[in-house]
Amino acid sequence: MLYGYSNLIIEGSVMTVKLALLSALLATILGLLASCAKIFGSKLSATIAVLYSTIIRGIPDLVLMLLIFYGLQIGINQITEAFSWQQVNIDPFTTGVITIGFIYGAYLTETFRGAFLAVAKGQIEAATAYGFTPWQVFRFVLFPQMMRHALPGLENNWLVILKSTALVSIIGLADVVKATQMAGKGTYEFFYFTIIAALVYLVFTIFSNAIFYWVNKQFLFERKEVRS
Repeated sequence: MLYGYSNLIIEGSVMTVKLALLSALLATILGLLASCAKIFGSKLSATIAVLYSTIIRGIPDLVLMLLIFYGLQIGINQITEAFSWQQVNIDPFTTGVITIGFIYGAYLTETFRGAFLAVAKGQIEAATAYGFTPWQVFRFVLFPQMMRHALPGLENNWLVILKSTALVSIIGLADVVKATQMAGKGTYEFFYFTIIAALVYLVFTIFSNAIFYWVNKQFLFERKEVRS
């Protein structure tokens, strides 16, 4: 059925999942930091966060991928040459994680910012009146409720990140797209293996939707318990 390329496609699928998970983790961290900078930070940090989200969302993903892949390598080469260090080569996997995480951190910035603003101010004021420190207010009141509001945006961004991993095939990473392209070239069945790649992403998407459906049900159950 896969003309002997099943192991290659499985390895590419595993690589795609690893890339998506690490990129999503980096994007979440950057999104939280930038959204907090916009809402709670100083004027300087807020300005930096605004520039980050505005510039990154205004440049196509493919262009950013190439800029970071080549630009980061050139920058590291210049540093190693200046200090006479051994040359360090950035592998495509690291570049893919940094690029995708950096790009979607800008989108998650706005997701988290909107979710923070959706939390009722009265609950924050009540927690402060009870003597909570700012960190306790953030940890026990603001952050948990923010995450409930952010879940739909998180699900959407995760699915987009998952599909955006296909971009890394242009810089040589052996993801599922690269694996199916190699299989297509080896068998001259390009269309068939393109369908295989699409089906692999569809399976990942269905599985992801099931997980987010379960998470949403857990949050809904917690809300009912709190109300009762």
